Amino acid sequence: MRQDETTVVPCPGCGKSVPWNESSPYRPFCSKRCQLIDLGEWAAEEKVIAGSQLLSDQDEWSEDSGKDQF
Repeated sequence: MRQDETTVVPCPGCGKSVPWNESSPYRPFCSKRCQLIDLGEWAAEEKVIAGSQLLSDQDEWSEDSGKDQF
C-alpha cells in the first residue's frame, strides 16, 4: 500500500465508511454516537466474546466450594 492511500473500514455500528487516519477521532466508529451505542451494548451484556461458559449460575463460588475435592 502506498503512503498516500488511506485505509477505509466500515463503522461497526452503522456500516458507514470511515477513513483510518487522524481525521477520524472515533475510529473504527464514524461518530461518538455509534461509539457510545456500542459501549452500551457491551455494558448491557448484549454483546459477548464467543466461547464456552466458565461457570453456570448453579456453579457459583461459595466459601465451602472445593473443600471435598482433595
